Amino acid sequence: MARKDEEYLIQKDLYARLQRGQIDRRQFLTRMMATGLGIAGVSAALAGCAAPAAPAAAPASSGGAAPAAAAPAAERPLTPTFYQWIEDLHPSIPAVNANFPGLNYQIAPVEGFGIERFVAEAKNQESTWDVYVGMTPFVEMTALIDAGVIEPWDDYIPQDVLDDIIPSIRAECTVDGKLYSWPFLLDVIGMGWNSEMTEKAGIATIPTTWPEYLEASKLIQSSGAALYGCTFDSHGWRSLVPYTHSMSPDVYTPEGLFDFTSEPAIAGLKLMKEMMALSHPDILLEGATDGGVNGTPDEVAFAARKVAYYTKYFNAPLRMAANWPDPTKLMMGGLPKFENGSGSTVFWTTGSCLFKYGKNKDKAAEYIKSLTYDMQIWQDSIAGTAVAHPGQLPPYQSIYAGWEASRPDWLPDFVGLITGQLPKARAITNHAFGLSQFQIAKPEWEKYLTGQEPDPMIAMQGAWDIVQAEIAKTKA
Repeated sequence: MARKDEEYLIQKDLYARLQRGQIDRRQFLTRMMATGLGIAGVSAALAGCAAPAAPAAAPASSGGAAPAAAAPAAERPLTPTFYQWIEDLHPSIPAVNANFPGLNYQIAPVEGFGIERFVAEAKNQESTWDVYVGMTPFVEMTALIDAGVIEPWDDYIPQDVLDDIIPSIRAECTVDGKLYSWPFLLDVIGMGWNSEMTEKAGIATIPTTWPEYLEASKLIQSSGAALYGCTFDSHGWRSLVPYTHSMSPDVYTPEGLFDFTSEPAIAGLKLMKEMMALSHPDILLEGATDGGVNGTPDEVAFAARKVAYYTKYFNAPLRMAANWPDPTKLMMGGLPKFENGSGSTVFWTTGSCLFKYGKNKDKAAEYIKSLTYDMQIWQDSIAGTAVAHPGQLPPYQSIYAGWEASRPDWLPDFVGLITGQLPKARAITNHAFGLSQFQIAKPEWEKYLTGQEPDPMIAMQGAWDIVQAEIAKTKA
């Protein structure tokens, strides 16, 4: 049954892209087959498609992906490249592009946060693109800096924009006093739940501690209000780390690595196992899209109304609840904490990096400023559109000040909830292995979750050791 729910969500997403002209029929068919949906799924999705989709490569100024080949350097127009999911969730980007005649807008050749193409081009001291919109500081920023792929924004970003960035976000995006990521989309990890289920179970309070969260999840199941009590995304930066931060965010080594063997990290892992007992059996599986990091089982379960409580970045429950008969049943709150814990959580921004061997750098800064201050993008993100409801927030102090001075009628209350978490949230420390440490270590800590290793400390020592071994290989 879970597989059918997953197929439905993937099919719905691909069909929406086909209708919007973002992919053509051949691409649609190929991606449907690649995700294992088979001929039956393809036929069902195409049944209502009476007319051919628009070409995949739209005019450069319209927001469609342009041909991969770059123009000669002297003639090349401004060429930004975006991670696909950003275009999918933020449909107002083409309107921004329309203000830059001749813009050579492209979709980035990345999947699962891969940067191989960017690094390969930099080794030849070249870049097909000028700016990449899709970089998350802890994920790939340090690796891109170390590989000589990107340069700081400091010589191009206006000082008033730099000063407008929320201080904690500016710090997240800064290395050695230089701003390498121009922030765009803010995400904070918190809690969402289906109030229809909690009301059915007679739960009238919001869990603020993990023991309360687990008890409420048990009551959901025992009352029959839902099939499962709670869910999480098994990728460590989306579960293990925020759970650890909720006890203490001081879990990074002087070099910037996550200390898997720390007491808060052990507590976070043990919490994950307690949650698993109240969750769907496929919770540890990889996602169905984007190299396994998206289209994850937690999203499918929450969208299919099989589970009541959900901890992830707030845009996940917002997007998944859009599939419900009544999305207003979604409620959200801060991430619970351990008793006597710090009550911290995790935040990150997805932003833009400037290619060292790109062109049009002043124009790139002009474009990113226009993109990140565009009020229609923020209204669409926060209030939602027919396409998506990501709920991702801006990085600028002045925008919130403007909303506080004159509140728009479309501004929902959850904006204050999310920004209220930011002062106690912490970014994952930047490191060349900032993301990959969790990918490398996952098989080791999961030995405890699956029962293969009964001692969480042994499992986490294995996680630490395997990361250290991989780092040693890069120094050999």
